[in-house]
Amino acid sequence: MGNLLFIILGLVLLIAGGNWLLKAAVTLSLRLSIPKIVIGMTVVSFATSAPELIVSIKAALDGFPDLSLGNVVGSNIANLGLVLGITVLLGNINVRKSFYTTDWPVMMVASLLFCGFIYFDGVLQRYEGIIMVVFLFIFLVYLLRFQKTAVVDEMPEDDVILPHYKTALYLGIGGVGLWGGSELLIDGAVGMASAFGVSDRVIGITVVSVGTSIPELAASIIAVLKKEKAISLGNLIGSNIFNLLAVLGITSVITPIRVMDQGLLSNDIFWMLGISFLILPLVFFPRGLRLGWRDGIILLLFYIGFIYLTIN
Repeated sequence: MGNLLFIILGLVLLIAGGNWLLKAAVTLSLRLSIPKIVIGMTVVSFATSAPELIVSIKAALDGFPDLSLGNVVGSNIANLGLVLGITVLLGNINVRKSFYTTDWPVMMVASLLFCGFIYFDGVLQRYEGIIMVVFLFIFLVYLLRFQKTAVVDEMPEDDVILPHYKTALYLGIGGVGLWGGSELLIDGAVGMASAFGVSDRVIGITVVSVGTSIPELAASIIAVLKKEKAISLGNLIGSNIFNLLAVLGITSVITPIRVMDQGLLSNDIFWMLGISFLILPLVFFPRGLRLGWRDGIILLLFYIGFIYLTIN
């Protein structure tokens, strides 16, 4: 019971901390007259992935690399299977041309790059992390130069400039929230894994990954209910790209990540590659460049199958 409480409190602090950090970061960017497109691609992306980044770094440094890897691989599967599945059940999503010209190809390259690095030796080395971060930088530069028209100002916080004292307060409590949340979440996850006799990988790829995907899920549902197209397939794919290249890239630069549970190499990464590829035919069939409720059912069934086979 105590471990579950730690996990819940940790997730609450991570979500709240990420939200506070986001508001402060956007205000700082606006005060510095940084264009909104740059804010959306850098500040917003970083802030929404901050829970995954903090949890992964903390887990790797504490000697629980499978929590770090499971968190990211599981989050990527959850973003497409759970979050996108529920979103398109509630309302159709029209997919932009940038999906097949930029977003999906880059996500697949990032996924294959990560799998290639870790599959053969079971270690994400420091130099491999550097390569992943450089690839992310090149991708962001490309977006800023050639994809400006495809970027939509989607964050209501962009239009709210906080007073100086609130900015400092949000930065402070946001950072503390992320740190404290990661401490509680990892302690609870490790304790739960021990109590139930399962590996850190299983806890990381189920409980922790779903928890760190809650912000995306909440934002998706709110957007659909408000009939706003604020959440698109491109946003979730962008989150997956950032999770792989930034979260795992930065974590492995700080400390190499070694696979402890071979199930991640024999099972999980193939599920991640599978659902990443599955999005392509779903987008084009039966109606071109659109995802509807039938696609949502397929994605959810895929995710439920993954969780069932992982736990059993």
